[in-house]
Amino acid sequence: MSPTENKAVVRRYVEEAFNKNNPSLVDELCSPQYQHHDPGTPTARSGPAALKQVISIYHTAFPDVRITIDDQIAEGDQVVSRWTGQGTHRGELMGVAPTGRQVKVSGIQIDRISGGKFVEGWVNWDTMGMLQQLGVVSIPALEPVTATRSGR
Repeated sequence: MSPTENKAVVRRYVEEAFNKNNPSLVDELCSPQYQHHDPGTPTARSGPAALKQVISIYHTAFPDVRITIDDQIAEGDQVVSRWTGQGTHRGELMGVAPTGRQVKVSGIQIDRISGGKFVEGWVNWDTMGMLQQLGVVSIPALEPVTATRSGR
C-alpha cells in the first residue's frame, strides 16, 4: 500500500474504532501478530486484543474521549501521527477514581502498516500532563533562573 493509503488506515482506526468506541473494527484493521509499545498502557501488548484494550481503558475512564489527528507524515510502511486527546474523567483510570475533570493531552504515534493492517505501533503521550490535570500529581514551582556573570 502507498503511504497515503497507510495514513487512511490510521485515520480510520482513530475515527471509526477509537472515537466511535467500535472495537470490533480492530479485527479488520489489526494483524494477529500486532505488537503495541506504549509506556502509558503497559498491559496492552499484542494482537488485536491490545488495541481493543486501549479503546476500553480510555472509554471507561473518559466516556466522551476524542482523539484529533493534528498532523501525519508517512513514508514506506510507517505513519507518524501527532494527535490531541481530550475527555472528561468519569471512570477509574490507573487506579484513580473519577475526578470529573477535563483533560487535554498531546501525543505522537508511529504505526507500521502492512497489507492494510497495523503490525506494530509505538505511542508516546503526555501521561504526566494528564495526571497533573486530574490533580493526581503536582510539580513544585521552579525558581526563575537569572543570568549572572561569574568572576566579575
